[in-house]
Amino acid sequence: MSKASARQAAKQAATKAATNAPTGETAIDAGDDSQEENSISKSERKRRMTALQSVGEELVALSTDTLKKLDLPDELRVAVLDAKKIGPSKHGGTRRQMQYIGRLMREIEAAPIVEQLEALRAPGRKATAWHHLAERWRERLLTDASSLAAFATEFPQADREALARGVAATHAERAARQPPKHFRLLYQSIHELIVAEAGKTP
Repeated sequence: MSKASARQAAKQAATKAATNAPTGETAIDAGDDSQEENSISKSERKRRMTALQSVGEELVALSTDTLKKLDLPDELRVAVLDAKKIGPSKHGGTRRQMQYIGRLMREIEAAPIVEQLEALRAPGRKATAWHHLAERWRERLLTDASSLAAFATEFPQADREALARGVAATHAERAARQPPKHFRLLYQSIHELIVAEAGKTP
C-alpha cells in the first residue's frame, strides 16, 4: 500500500471508527453496532488496522518538537515518544511498541490526528507543485517562442524582455555546451514569479 493510499485509508478508518464507537446508547443500539461490526470482513478490518498503524509510524517519524505542537491524547504521545527512544538495534522492541501504538490508534478518534498530519504535509506539497510548474514553464519557453505571451498573461508581473533574454542565453549556452548557468537562472526567475503569484491568492 502506498503512503497516499494508506493516508486515505486511515481517514476512512478513522471516520468509520468514530461512527461505530460505543456511545452509551440503548441496548438495541449497541446490538446494532455489534451487528454492523461483525458484518465487516476480516480483510476490511485488517486494512483499517494497517492504515491506522501507518499513521502511528508517521507520528514516530516526526521530530520531537513537531510532536509537541500536535494535539494528541497523552497516552499516545507518551507511546510515540517512547518509540523514538528505542535504539535501531532493538528490532523486537520497536515492533512491539509500534503494535502498541497501533492498538491505541484503534481505540481513539484518529480523524483529528490524520487532519493534523495532512496540514503538516500541505506546505511540502505546495512547494513540490510550484517546482514542477516552474520546470514545465521553462521547458515550454525553451521549445515554443509563442509561450512567452501565454506566460506573461498568466503572470502579469513577469518582465517579458528579461525572460526573453534568459531564454536566448540558455539556448546559447546549450549550443556552446557550457554549464547550465542560464538554464538554472531561468528556472529561478520563473519559480519566483509563480510563488509570488500564488502568494496573492487568498
